[in-house]
Amino acid sequence: MKTRSAVLVELNAPLEIVDLEIPALQPGQVLVEVAHSGVCHTQLLEARGHRGEDRFLPHCLGHEGAGIVREVSEGITKVKPGDNVILSWIKGSGMDVPGTVYGWNSRKVNAGGLTTFSDLTIASENRLTRLPQGVPMQLAALLGCAIPTGVGAVVNTAHPREGQSIAIFGCGGVGLCAVAGAVVAGCDPVIAIDLRADKLAVAKELGATHVIDASSSDLFVAIKDICKQGLDFAIEATGQPSVMAQALAAVRPRGGTTVIIGNARHGQRIELDPQQLNQGKRLLGTWGGDSDPDRDYPRFADWLRTGRLNLEPLMQSTEASNGYGLEDVNAALADLECGRTIRPIMDMRGAVSFQPSALSLETETTKLMAGS
Repeated sequence: MKTRSAVLVELNAPLEIVDLEIPALQPGQVLVEVAHSGVCHTQLLEARGHRGEDRFLPHCLGHEGAGIVREVSEGITKVKPGDNVILSWIKGSGMDVPGTVYGWNSRKVNAGGLTTFSDLTIASENRLTRLPQGVPMQLAALLGCAIPTGVGAVVNTAHPREGQSIAIFGCGGVGLCAVAGAVVAGCDPVIAIDLRADKLAVAKELGATHVIDASSSDLFVAIKDICKQGLDFAIEATGQPSVMAQALAAVRPRGGTTVIIGNARHGQRIELDPQQLNQGKRLLGTWGGDSDPDRDYPRFADWLRTGRLNLEPLMQSTEASNGYGLEDVNAALADLECGRTIRPIMDMRGAVSFQPSALSLETETTKLMAGS
């Protein structure tokens, strides 16, 4: 069996769309037909060579998506064929299996425990979470990274109380999810900061009470006009070290907290004034918004289904600016890089007509004969 996949063959070169041979599933692995895959800045950094030496070339990319389980291996209990699932780089419960090696003519192509830039992908059981009913697949793709990282940075890492102030530095896909998470948490004011008016407009639709265009405003004066005592919380989602320092400077002394989400390029460093920390300010990192897929993904999905977590403006901006398929992956990366789109989501539906493998057919026949 083969799958069409976008493969990173060489750093800072276009991904190549190739047909890969899918190996037999190992215990703890699941074959998933990908319906939608998000494209995020982490993948962009990797493709452009901004994450340092890459010892695994050539390899597959993509770490957030939604799809349908097609086959399961021995020992899988978390999902079954036919289940709609969230695909996420963040580990949950289940078996943790090393990455897959696909075949490409006479070459080997590496993949991690999860990759999503493929029509069919092999995933480790612990990278999958069943998708509750009522959440569209396209929106569910963001549950693999953008939502748990952005919303989680607010509700899991920062833990604001209702009525506390917060500013989100950077309104890309993850930053906008943080804006929506701040609204869920009851923060007030919710300040969105970016250089682009179109992104700030989406932030306003998501519930930001104030927006600051950092390209034309004195950032600290604008924040001070809104929060006289300084911010209770700042969420940094740009990946720019200079902005990380600004976010720390913007929170109040004696308890003001800054959470860093953004991924900086390999080798970059933050310059901080130690007095910022002597004032009692706190600087926190976060690993995927400190989200636990088994605990948080059903909760976030329920917020989406009920409208408590409103990401419709983000989805509308995505639909208006792109219509990407897997063959458009390089255009999606380029559009993300220059800001033409906020969060590309590739629609993979209709690209594959799945035929169960001989092993899968044998297993189903055995179940029928056993009357199960």
